[in-house]
Parts: sequence; C-alpha cells; structure tokens
Amino acid sequence: MGQPISRRSVLAAGAGAAAGLALPGAAARAGGHPATRVRFTLNAETLDGGEQVTSLTLGTGRLGRVDPASLTTATFSVHARATSPIPIAPGDQIFSEYDLDRPVTAARLDRHGDIVLELAYAEGQVGGGTLGYIASRGRNVQLDLDYTITQNAPVVVRGHRPVTFTDFVQGRLSNPEVDAFSYHTSRSGMKYRLYSPHRHAAGRRGHPLVVWLHGGGEGASLPDNYYDNETTLRANRGALGFATEEAQRIFSGAYVVAPQSTSYWLEDGDRFAPLIREIVGDLARRHRIDRDRIYVAGCSNGGYMSLKMTIEYPRLFASSVPVCGVIESLQPGGPRVITDDELRGIRTPTWLVTSRDDDTVPPEANTVHAHDLIPGSLMTLYDHVVWNGHQFPGHWSWIYVARNDPSIDGTHIWQWMAQQRR
Repeated sequence: MGQPISRRSVLAAGAGAAAGLALPGAAARAGGHPATRVRFTLNAETLDGGEQVTSLTLGTGRLGRVDPASLTTATFSVHARATSPIPIAPGDQIFSEYDLDRPVTAARLDRHGDIVLELAYAEGQVGGGTLGYIASRGRNVQLDLDYTITQNAPVVVRGHRPVTFTDFVQGRLSNPEVDAFSYHTSRSGMKYRLYSPHRHAAGRRGHPLVVWLHGGGEGASLPDNYYDNETTLRANRGALGFATEEAQRIFSGAYVVAPQSTSYWLEDGDRFAPLIREIVGDLARRHRIDRDRIYVAGCSNGGYMSLKMTIEYPRLFASSVPVCGVIESLQPGGPRVITDDELRGIRTPTWLVTSRDDDTVPPEANTVHAHDLIPGSLMTLYDHVVWNGHQFPGHWSWIYVARNDPSIDGTHIWQWMAQQRR
C-alpha cells in the first residue's frame, strides 16, 4: 500500500518531489519499475451553489500506458481536509470546513494517459467545497485544502508490470472557467479579474464590456489582511455566466470584469463608485471596447452598486441588471441607501430580478419598489430559486441571471442586454 502524503509534507520534500520526478535511489518496486512520487491536480467546477473539487488528476502518463482494467473505484482512497486561512476566534462560526473521506465514483485515464479519480459531489454537499463562510465577518474565504491519496492496489503499466507509487504530491487547484480570468489591480488599488474574448473578432467599434459586481460575502476582509481576488469567481456563477460560450455568442465576444470590494459596496458606495469607474475607463483605453456597449450587473450588495453606478454615471452604461439589490437599509429603522428621487432619475435601461421568498433582501421594499419608480424598467419576480431540481435559498436569484433564464415576451435577459446601446 502506498504511503499517503499531505501537502504540508510535500513542501518540505524538495523541488524534485514537487516536479513529480522519480526519487533518486528509490528502491525498485514489483516488476522492476522504479518507485515514483506522483503529482496530482485538484480539478474544480463552480456550481450554482459555489465551487467544489470534482476530481483529481494524477500525473502518471509519463510512466507509460496504464492498463485501464487495473483501475477500479477501490484502487485509490481519497481524504480531504479543508481549513480556514484566517484564524477563527473561539465561539466564532465558519461554515464548510471539513475533514473526511471523499468517495471515488470512477477511475479512468484521460487523453494524456493520466489517471483521473472522479469524486462524489452535488449541490449543497458538504466535503468538496473550496470556500468557507465566516459568520462574524460575513465573508467567504478560500479554504486551505489538504488532500491525501492512498493507493490500495497496484496498477498495471506497459509490460504487465504492477506499480505501487511511493507517495502523492498535491499540486494546484484547476478550474478552467476561473483560470480564464486574469488577475489585475487598478491604479487605486482595487483588485479585479478580467475575461478577454480571444475567440471572437471585435466589431467595428470594438467588444462590449460586462461589469459584474459581487455580493457582500465576496469582498475582502482587510482587518485579516485577506484580499484574495478569488471568491468573486468561486462563490457563484455570476461573472462566469457571461464568459460561457453561449453568452459570448450572444454578446459577439465580450470582456467581463469582476472588481472586488475592499469591504461591502453598501458600506461606502460613494467611495467605491469612482474606483469602479476608473477600472472601466482603464479597460476602455487599453482594449478595443465599444463605449456604447458597456453593461453593469450585480447581485445583492452588487445589485445596490449596479444601481448606484447608473445614478452616479448616467451616461456610462447601456443597460443595468440589479439582482436582489438593496434599496432599503437592512438595519431596522435605517435610511434608504438609494432614495426615491434617485430611482426616479435613473435613465439607464434597467431589468431587475429577485425571488418572492428572499428573506435577506425583502423583494417588495427593494426590487419591486425600485421597479415601480425607475422609468421604463423591467422586472422578473420568481416564486423560488430552483435549478436542476435543487432549491436554493430565496436570496440566490442571481443563479437565474447566470443561466440566462429571465425572459419577457420571449426575449431573454442576455439577449436584451446585448441589444442595448448607450
């Protein structure tokens, strides 16, 4: 049986181990094959309810062709441990830390000859997520992941040689959708991620730009020196939806930018608005962006901020999609964060989305109220948030926008956005 090794042990093992090379002087295994340390990748997908590790890829292709018949779901066992990167005070709550076995549902070879271990995962399932939510801070953080692989039976490689690997080296977290967004920091210090439409030719006046503004849980936690530029893409499919092949086809190739707040947009909208405006301006100068096709969308805190942006910059955006946005203070008796006069003054084409069972941002006092006052605005009001048979919290109506589900008179929301011009 192979000896399991954790990521912490690997870091002390040296560069040769990290490269996944055979260890010098290692004893020969059965059949004369050298003992080998194998590097593996954590493969993740951002589901509607957040990112999960869905499979592991073991870098075994360089060893020669593994006989697929020697791979079963029992050949390897997987254990996962996920802990907060931020110290948690006694009595504080963090949701989604775990320390458990991950069932292997399939073992196969990919086109490179590497072994892929498919893991059990599902919406709402504990023990696969990459994010944890710290209650006292109201923040999602990217968990420190420590995966351990144990080999329970040899695999057979070319020449009918049985091989048992010496140990396994955890590598990077791979999520192709997230990795397609590059890292950036604005001149004012606001971090953002950017998707570039490499596969689509620019129109005569350039590409459109979609600005996605995240919810409250995806901001930074500066008291903890935590500003990751990650959770905006890993917590939900808000920004990712606009980078899918379907959306890119509808928008004829769009840049997608996801700025990350240093706290909550709601906390200081007057200060954040010009910082977002600076990012938009810098992108428009550096890339072929059609200034008449800049769109803003956001959820919850970001729904508030998308409205705030159209109030502060009435000529900047071609359309706005506030999802379960905050209009009325969430503190009992607090003032409106956006006044009725400000709502009446919005001239940017606006499509609002929410769900009737939203118990975080009550729809009547917020989305419905905004719809009643914003001239010519559209609204989609769902009863519940259900996707692929799974019911999510009522506040998560951004799932529908990320899937291009809202429609009015046969026109879906992405198509409506793409039709708008400043």
